[in-house]
Amino acid sequence: MTINTIANSMTEFKGFTQEDFDVFQLQGLEERMAGIQEKIQPKFRAIGERLRTELSMQAGDEMFLHVAKHARRSVNPPKDTWLAICNNKRGYKAHPHFQLGLFDDHLFIWFALIYETPNKSRIASAYLNELDEVIAQVPSSYVISLDHMKKESAAVSEMSHEQWKHALVRFRDVKKSELLIGQHIAADDPILRDGEALVKLAFSTYESLLPLYRRSLVQE
Repeated sequence: MTINTIANSMTEFKGFTQEDFDVFQLQGLEERMAGIQEKIQPKFRAIGERLRTELSMQAGDEMFLHVAKHARRSVNPPKDTWLAICNNKRGYKAHPHFQLGLFDDHLFIWFALIYETPNKSRIASAYLNELDEVIAQVPSSYVISLDHMKKESAAVSEMSHEQWKHALVRFRDVKKSELLIGQHIAADDPILRDGEALVKLAFSTYESLLPLYRRSLVQE
């Protein structure tokens, strides 16, 4: 089954608009959460189901869609929001997973290993032991983040072998450190308005990172 076949059997996804990004200008927790729930989450479910289905086939394992609820927040409104796809039905934070989400100025597409991952030390060590192969598998146009709560990222094209090693050692040794690899798409990029093109871009990003995902599972 292809992306186009999947499109015929699921809710149509038309892409994201500036109105979706403007949700992050709403002040107050309740107002912003209402905007996220009404404008963004239905789109997450539409694109997420398509990506989940395709990833299940390519990964050879049943994958599950999770949409961030921000349930722990009681005062400060979220600065970003996301969907996550992983092979665990109950939750994603403790497992290697794929993310797609929005900050106010860009959309992110990640393969994510966040700090709740219990075996992140073993995963990092496995990556370090095969560092040349890991680097070769990540396209130079991608970016890397060590903290999913921050916008900042490092361009893979500008990272030296030593900087890769430093990032992975930090991921291994610092409890709160994370590893997210993928793409940032600016809020005004026309591809975000084209649902089919964005689905294809997101899946091609995930597909290129499946070798790293598979390596991480071996360490669980």
